[in-house]
Amino acid sequence: MPNQPAPNLLSWASEIDEGAIAQAARTARLPFVSGHVALMPDAHVGIGATVGSVIPTENAIIPAAVGVDIGCGMVATETTLTASDLPETLAALMPMVEHRIPAGVGKGHDDPSVDRTLGDLGLPCTDLTPKQTRKVADQFGTLGSGNHFVEVCLDERDRVWTVLHSGSRGIGNQLATMHIVNAKKLMKKQEIGLEDPDLAYLVQSTPEFTAYIEDMLWAQRYAMASRARMDKVLVNALFRVAGKGQRVRTINCHHNFTQQETHYGRSLWITRKGAIKADTGDEGVIPGSMGTRSYIVRGRGNPESYNSCSHGAGRRMSRTKARRELSATSLSQAMRGRTWNADRAAALVDEHPDAYKPIDQVMADQTDLVEVRHTLRQIFNYKG
Repeated sequence: MPNQPAPNLLSWASEIDEGAIAQAARTARLPFVSGHVALMPDAHVGIGATVGSVIPTENAIIPAAVGVDIGCGMVATETTLTASDLPETLAALMPMVEHRIPAGVGKGHDDPSVDRTLGDLGLPCTDLTPKQTRKVADQFGTLGSGNHFVEVCLDERDRVWTVLHSGSRGIGNQLATMHIVNAKKLMKKQEIGLEDPDLAYLVQSTPEFTAYIEDMLWAQRYAMASRARMDKVLVNALFRVAGKGQRVRTINCHHNFTQQETHYGRSLWITRKGAIKADTGDEGVIPGSMGTRSYIVRGRGNPESYNSCSHGAGRRMSRTKARRELSATSLSQAMRGRTWNADRAAALVDEHPDAYKPIDQVMADQTDLVEVRHTLRQIFNYKG
């Protein structure tokens, strides 16, 4: 159940630092915020707006609240495979995934088969340069870096699932950054003072607002289609290793996005920055950190959260602090019994499970937001 740590702010987080509360309170004080800001159990400090926040606005949008990874989200596929269908080790899957799903900053691939899919997406409002157009194609169906990952998991029935986390890659970042910069310039030009410059906003019906919305919606489509492509590649690779298998169902959901919805009788822009839509019956994917559990959930449609829930475990340490205080050795211990990028342990310390909130506590904090349908335990992890 939520508490109210500051005016116009509701929080479902049992563990949250004062900086995140102060940051969310600044957002809640904006004059076009219509209703309270909702903090999910995984909430932590972000840039401008708090990661794990749901922001209801009327006739305006904050581009930095959506963030630079527009449309970032999760895709999970349930298969007909069970644990007994898998080989003794999934080591053979790692090079297949590494080759077919490029990962890392700026990484791409040259695959002409993406052209048809990209053609179906249309074009953003902003005219792309030739270099950006190449980036759109090269990075489509690639993982990215940071906390983006590929997993193979088993649920409580020993049924095999694939889980993947990624977003709109470099082009989403570039489009978002351009609109954030433009919003800040507008604030300065109009002499609008803000408690945080990253809360710069665009007003509905202006050309700048319209251009942002069109670019954002395109980037969301790009991110979702890119995840779907990687999911197909991943599942096919898994079936090749197992020697058989079929899909049962796939769940593909954003957690960095905004859209118009009706709440409390008003048409609002609901921005979910690190939160997923959890209306009654909505299926979602909530991942834990490396080596911990992930969850397949069904939304309860809680109006106080604007029909939302957490998008993951949520960081409790910055990446810098994690690299300073945690070790590759303890990460390797946490990942025992799993197939993972063990040769890159030193580079992955900032993704150590101890750098995140306990996912079980996050889930306990939001029993009024979602119903757990399946609990997944990782047996394979490939990190960007």
